[in-house]
Amino acid sequence: MILYTMMPHELIFPYDEDCYGKQKMVTYQGIPLLVEVVDEENFHVLRILSSDPQHYLHDQIYPGAKISLMNQDGMSSF
Repeated sequence: MILYTMMPHELIFPYDEDCYGKQKMVTYQGIPLLVEVVDEENFHVLRILSSDPQHYLHDQIYPGAKISLMNQDGMSSF
């Protein structure tokens, strides 16, 4: 079987559940992201999962960035 994907091997075939327990896929401002949970409303961006080149040019969303999924009203922005 051949699997054609942009995802790393470790994400498709995880070897340890503890390593990936904090990872989550979310959509932030219309951009699909793989993030690591820091706390209930703050996340650390691990990977941009979009195929749109414009999403990689966003100045606030990049691997390593810290984002919050809560807006000023306390509601989730996904």
